[in-house]
Amino acid sequence: MTYNKVKELRQQNGIKQKEVAEYLNLKISTYSSKESGARKFTIYEGMKLADFFNCDVKDIFLNE
Repeated sequence: MTYNKVKELRQQNGIKQKEVAEYLNLKISTYSSKESGARKFTIYEGMKLADFFNCDVKDIFLNE
């Protein structure tokens, strides 16, 4: 899985980590560790991220 894609999408859209963390109902520290790859996103969080960024979950987590 490519967690840097989450960071890339967030930065491209000018969104702060805090905004995404709040959307996922996570503490900023928890979100940050997931975005960096130190922890894994749950399937539910992945689906919410896809909704947040208006893309398919495969676009975030699958390498092509």
